[in-house]
Amino acid sequence: MKQKIAVIVCGNSGIDYIKHDYGIKVFRSNLHLGNKDYIDYIDITAAEFYRQIETNPNIDLKTSQTSTGTMREAYRELENDGYTDVIVITISSHLSGTYQNAVLAGQMVNNIKVHVFDSKLVSFPEAKMALVAAEMARYGSSVEEILAELAYIRDNTKVYFSVDTLKFLVKNGRLSSTAGLLAGLFKIKPMLWITPEGKIETLEKIRTRPKAIERLKEKFLEEVANVKKLSAFIVYTNNIDLADEIADDIQKARPDIKDITFMPLTPVVGAHAGPGTFGIGFIKERD
Repeated sequence: MKQKIAVIVCGNSGIDYIKHDYGIKVFRSNLHLGNKDYIDYIDITAAEFYRQIETNPNIDLKTSQTSTGTMREAYRELENDGYTDVIVITISSHLSGTYQNAVLAGQMVNNIKVHVFDSKLVSFPEAKMALVAAEMARYGSSVEEILAELAYIRDNTKVYFSVDTLKFLVKNGRLSSTAGLLAGLFKIKPMLWITPEGKIETLEKIRTRPKAIERLKEKFLEEVANVKKLSAFIVYTNNIDLADEIADDIQKARPDIKDITFMPLTPVVGAHAGPGTFGIGFIKERD
């Protein structure tokens, strides 16, 4: 039986901020901000979210991932539309319960095969995976071929970032409270990264915000020094001007990097990282 493959990605990927013509479904997380509830992107965009956080930095913030019931219904709709398989790409399982929910929901359907792929990443690389998967499915690639390509992207991506304050990461359990306490005491602005396992860890401890941003740029250029083909990206929050500045610096240092994708950090992810978060990374492409 010929495979008919659908693609789903979680909204933490930022796929909503990329124009495309693929029928990619999105599992959207929920955001509780102040006394209101929002569906990510549908009810509140990244720009609106960061404006509210800047205005009221102590506003009550909570998030929740897509429910298994919602996921199960999405699978059933695809099943009814004649799909044999669905590839679900999620944010790192170490950063959210979305992966586990997607797997559990997949066990609740019978006539469609659900393949849940842990990106071990977040933001642009996850969106890139969804676009590649949809493109491959459109042109007849098998589930196995698509999953192999997603694994290649995952294993050849590096993301480095800096946050303005660690309180959001510590509050939401994405970084240890000890790390947050020490950084707060010594006014450290650490350079963080997403490990190959999909965890957020401190890579270097830096004293000031300007030095942290400069070190991010240096680290990126060091890592890509011997990489000829790559997709570069910048993830920003309420600092689009900084993104422009860093992109210009990178392209002056590496004129061969013609395009750098800009991606806003979605409200639900931003609720964990906080305003002022700035990230840079690259995907090493096949030669």
